[in-house]
Amino acid sequence: MSTSSSWTEPSGKLLEIGRITRPHGLAGEVSVSLITDRTERLDVGSRLQTDQGVLEVARSSRANDRWLVRFVGVDSREDADALRGRVLRAEPIDDDDGTLWVHELVGSRVVSQDEVDRGMVTEVQANPASDLLVLDTGQLVPLVFVVSGPEDGLIRVQVPDGLWDL
Repeated sequence: MSTSSSWTEPSGKLLEIGRITRPHGLAGEVSVSLITDRTERLDVGSRLQTDQGVLEVARSSRANDRWLVRFVGVDSREDADALRGRVLRAEPIDDDDGTLWVHELVGSRVVSQDEVDRGMVTEVQANPASDLLVLDTGQLVPLVFVVSGPEDGLIRVQVPDGLWDL
């Protein structure tokens, strides 16, 4: 097995997009669990970074809740088994479609409609009603209240009266 060496240094922060779970069959195919809804990450020719190097997708197909992927240069079950547990990363996809991305939110300052700095986002917490911005002050802000940003490290929010008093 060989990992590709012609990878150019990523221009920005890499995002975890999935993990290789186990080999599948005898010809080098692996099972991949994606943690993104961007399935184009596994298109033929996609280059994914691991801690041990770059893997290029030669073939992929959906199999229920997982993906079966063949990487260039991974030609045997032994090669595939050596990839078990590897985290797959890739550069963010810039869509400019209004989607908020966790990697852009974390580290940004939250400013309320009255121009008060409410704190820095330390994480984004999944929640069925609306994901929550977790601030370093302990406050939780539903994403539905984000009105702009992140831009220049700022997220502007407009929240109902009383939210900051909780």
